[in-house]
Amino acid sequence: MSVGRSVRRRVARLSWVERALLAGAALTAVWMAWDVTGLTDRLVRDVVVYILAPLALAAYHGRHIGYRVDRTAIRNTVLLVLFVLPFYVVGSSLPTIRAYYPMWETSAALGEFLPHAVAQFVVALAAETYYRGLLCVGVREIGFKSVLISPVVYAFHHLYKPPIELALSGPTDVLFGAVDYKSESILPSVVAHGAGLALLDWLVLHPPLVPTEQVVRWLSWLPIPV
Repeated sequence: MSVGRSVRRRVARLSWVERALLAGAALTAVWMAWDVTGLTDRLVRDVVVYILAPLALAAYHGRHIGYRVDRTAIRNTVLLVLFVLPFYVVGSSLPTIRAYYPMWETSAALGEFLPHAVAQFVVALAAETYYRGLLCVGVREIGFKSVLISPVVYAFHHLYKPPIELALSGPTDVLFGAVDYKSESILPSVVAHGAGLALLDWLVLHPPLVPTEQVVRWLSWLPIPV
């Protein structure tokens, strides 16, 4: 028996959940090995690895990974956006956040910022398709614990982010996953993430809405730079 045939037989015996998680690990390796130098390169990589590949896998197996819109998803989207909005506003005043964002060069001129915001939204759609689609909603048959898969992977992928953002990524990921899990849709996290990124960049390009000194005082008890 050839090695190839043996591998195919073993894969054929895997459940959908096992295949989804195995694919998730493989896509992580591809994503990390694919170097990008700008936003356009990032768009190409993320669309191929995080959108097209998971959707193709789901379609091949007759599964859905959260690409659905209904009244529950819309309601939960509105609630999630309203909940995270203050965090983006306050976060945009933090020195480490203002030093890091925008991740790609842009300006407050609408002709330059709007295409940038659209590109950011696609990046968010790609991320949510992978993290919350493939690795959460897509494997929701294992139960609510599926919301705990993506936070670990996300933190591993974003160790370079500002410490305060990295610290909040775990709880935020669990929240986004829980909302998407209950909605059976990634719409809530896509809108909250995509709109949030655009809003954060816009706020950072302007004077803080909340004075930086005041926010730093509020968070002075944290043992990490803010």
